[in-house]
Amino acid sequence: MSLQDPIADFLTRIRNGQMVRKKSVSMPSSKIKTALAEILKQEGYIFGYSVSHDNPKKPVLDVQLKYFEGRSVIEEINRVSRPGLRIYKATEELPVVKGGLGVAIISTCQGMMTNKAARGLGIGGEVVCTVS
Repeated sequence: MSLQDPIADFLTRIRNGQMVRKKSVSMPSSKIKTALAEILKQEGYIFGYSVSHDNPKKPVLDVQLKYFEGRSVIEEINRVSRPGLRIYKATEELPVVKGGLGVAIISTCQGMMTNKAARGLGIGGEVVCTVS
């Protein structure tokens, strides 16, 4: 099976896992997914993640989901840029999610980072997803 959009698959697995109140979700690992998981951990949306290399050809990324008072911490997680329509923004045009309460994850020339960090460095890039 060919996976056309692995980032959308990553976000959908998190979304579906939280709808059924799972403690963690597993998926095939990649550098991009690991970078996204690291940002979600730094921003406090997930407890953590781990990459298991039991099978060296197919590493598995395990994301520990986070809940507060019975509700998932991630209210909404959406893919913005997609393979069929890439969305690039300059520094001044980077989105503000829910009045600054959420984050947009941006893929820049210096790696994946939040919209706040990219704006602070004065760089733009591809808007991968928004999380609130």
